[in-house]
Amino acid sequence: MRIGILTGGGDVPGLNACIKTVVERVAEEGHDVVGARMGWAPFVSYNPDEPGDRDAWFIDLDPGIVRTIARSGGTFLHTSRANPARVVGASLPEFLADRYEGDGPHDVTEHALTVLESQEIDVLIAIGGDDTLSYALRLHQEGVPTIAVPKTMDNDVHGTDYCIGFSTAVTRGVEFINNLRTSAGSHERIAVVELFGRYSGETSLVTGYLADVDRSIISEVPFDIDKLTALLVEDKAQNPSNYAMVVISEGATLAGGDMMLTGDEDAYGHRKLGGIGALTGELIKERTGDQIIYQQLAYLMRSGAPDSLDLMVATNYAVMAADLAVEGATGRMVALRGGTYTNVPITATEQGVKRVDVAELYDAEEYRAKVRHIGGKPMFLY
Repeated sequence: MRIGILTGGGDVPGLNACIKTVVERVAEEGHDVVGARMGWAPFVSYNPDEPGDRDAWFIDLDPGIVRTIARSGGTFLHTSRANPARVVGASLPEFLADRYEGDGPHDVTEHALTVLESQEIDVLIAIGGDDTLSYALRLHQEGVPTIAVPKTMDNDVHGTDYCIGFSTAVTRGVEFINNLRTSAGSHERIAVVELFGRYSGETSLVTGYLADVDRSIISEVPFDIDKLTALLVEDKAQNPSNYAMVVISEGATLAGGDMMLTGDEDAYGHRKLGGIGALTGELIKERTGDQIIYQQLAYLMRSGAPDSLDLMVATNYAVMAADLAVEGATGRMVALRGGTYTNVPITATEQGVKRVDVAELYDAEEYRAKVRHIGGKPMFLY
C-alpha cells in the first residue's frame, strides 16, 4: 500500500510529530509513504507528463528521513492555502491553461485526481483545518480513500473536541500576556493584545481566562467601545499597579461594524484578517487621552516546538490515522470526544466552524469569561 500525507493551511506546532509517527507506523506495517509538499499545491501545479518536476512537489518518506523532525515546530512538508476546487486564472499553471477559459476561479479536481493516480496513492491523509479538510471531503466524495486529521489554533473543527495546535497557542498566549504585564505596569497603561481567531473566539476566551486578564473580546460578540473603555479604566484604577489588560480575537467586531479585512480573497474565499486590536487601542486612546500598549501576537502563537499536550495528541492522532489507512477504514476523521480518542465520519467537517457557547461560557455584558461551574464541562471548555 502507498499512503500519501500532506499539511495545509497555517502551520501549527505538532505537525512534524504527526508526520513522523504516521511514517513510522506505516513503515512498521510494511507499506510506503509519500509526502505532498505545500498542501494541496501539487494537485494543482504538478504535471505528470513532466515527471522530472516530481521532486519539487513530492517526497518519498521513510523513518530515517523523518527521524528528527518532531523536535521542531512548523511542518517538514511545508504548506500553502492552495485549493484545487477554486484556482484563479493567475494561479493556473501554464499546462492547464488551455483547458479553462477566463479568470476563474476554476475547479481542477479532475487534474488533482490524475495527480493522485500518477503517484499511485492508495489512501490520502490530510492534516489541516476547516479549509484544508473541506477539500479532503471533496476528494472523499469523488471516491478517493481519505482520512482527515484536524489541526488549527482556533480549535474550531466540528466533530472533535481538540485540534492539533490549540494547546500550544494558548500556552504561548498566556506566557506572552504575563510577560507583557511588566511593561504595562511600568508605564501604567492599558494593554490590548490581539490573538488569532477568525470566527471562533475560543483561543481568546481560554487564553484570557488562564492569564486572568481584565477583559476578553471574542469573535462571537460585537463589542461597544465606550463600554469596554469604561470597564478598562475602572479595572486600571482598581489595580495597585495601575494598568489593565484586554485580549481580543482578530475576528472580533465593533458593534455595528464588520471584520477588519484587507487584500484579495485567498483560494478559500477569505481575505487577510487582523488589525481590530490596533483600532481598539486607538479608540481607547482617543477616549482616555492616555497612551496604550498594543501587541499583536500573530505568528508567535504558532511558532516554535509544541507543548507536551500538542505533542501527545499529534502523536496519537497519527497512530489512529495510520491504522485507519492500513485497515482500509477511510472517509474518517480522527478526533477526541469526551476525553477519548476516536474517529468520526469525515462529513462532520461540513458543519462549518464551532463557536463559543456564549450563554454558558461568556459574560457578554462584562466582556469576560464566565466559567462559574466546571463540573460536567469538557476539558477545553468548547
